[in-house]
Amino acid sequence: MNKKRILLIASYDGSLISFRGDFIKHLIANQFEVFAAAPNFKEKVSRQLKEMGAKPIEYKLQRTGLNPFKDFGTIMELKSIIKNNKIDLVFPYTVKPVIYGSIASNLNKTSVISLITGLGYTFSGVTTKAKLLQWLNEILYKFSIRKNKIIVFQNKDDHELFLNRKIIAKSQKVEFVSGSGVNLNEYKFLKKKVKEEVSFLLVARLIKEKGISLYMEAATILKKKYPKVEFHLIGPIESAPTAITEDEINDLHNKNIINYHGLQKNIAEHLHQRDVFVLPSYYREGLPRTNLEACACGNPIITTDSVGCRESVKHGINGLLIEPRNLNALINAMEFFITHPEKIIEMGENSRKYAEERFDVNIINSNLLSFINQTLSN
Repeated sequence: MNKKRILLIASYDGSLISFRGDFIKHLIANQFEVFAAAPNFKEKVSRQLKEMGAKPIEYKLQRTGLNPFKDFGTIMELKSIIKNNKIDLVFPYTVKPVIYGSIASNLNKTSVISLITGLGYTFSGVTTKAKLLQWLNEILYKFSIRKNKIIVFQNKDDHELFLNRKIIAKSQKVEFVSGSGVNLNEYKFLKKKVKEEVSFLLVARLIKEKGISLYMEAATILKKKYPKVEFHLIGPIESAPTAITEDEINDLHNKNIINYHGLQKNIAEHLHQRDVFVLPSYYREGLPRTNLEACACGNPIITTDSVGCRESVKHGINGLLIEPRNLNALINAMEFFITHPEKIIEMGENSRKYAEERFDVNIINSNLLSFINQTLSN
């Protein structure tokens, strides 16, 4: 029997390993032939995919900005990749791969299941540029995904937005998954201990929309009142318009207010060393992977009652939900754990239970596989 051929389309090669690696292994174990497309493959990523049994394919993509000529070239290149490799089903994720991959697939009359992993900066509405890009992306989404077999969302809010803006019709088939999932064997549970001083950790892209400035302000204020409390930050320095500057971070690091660790790969180890995970994001998240990892490791979570983020916390059970962009709410939530350290153990255990119930990567991948089998059988 010939294996069905699936093409995953990503905008960043590393995500095929960190976010979709377990999914690719799951597909291959279920007798699918997997092709993985991304721009600018690094040799290490390409080798890892081949070792899994997948076939990496490089394509050209302008990850930021809009250039009609380059973007049209991307669509035609993806069209050729789909046709030449006799792909049975295309699975794109993130904004540009979903839009361009869907158009290319429709030109080939190839089935598509698209995954909406969050709408990010474009739909945040925080700047005039973001509002303009939102208008443009709405048009592109309408044009590209209406014929897709299934649109998979990571939260109900994004689905509602797509319906309200008439990006998709009410008759469009949609499904939901709880993020990309987390491998519970890699992110093991470690029970917290009551310590004299609490430590906090934020892991994210260092842009304002992720709440980095709020975290830095809260740390500055709380450090004066609780000198022994620790505030840790992990993430790479960005070049985005709303990026936090290296000077800002180094200033707080040199004053011993923030412990800045730069870019780290051993996130589970850092989560085990720290007590409470914080993500005060007002970015339009899908379902933040870092929140899921914190759940799995047994950290209580402070995050915003906003799109995507709220999905990871049961307020008062495994963490606290706060109002977006509200500095006082963030300070109060952090101070709650400083003054009630026993709650860290209780809520941390509840985080792990929640991860096992909802965010286990095996649950997510089984759901995605059922959507694929359903589509191919029809």
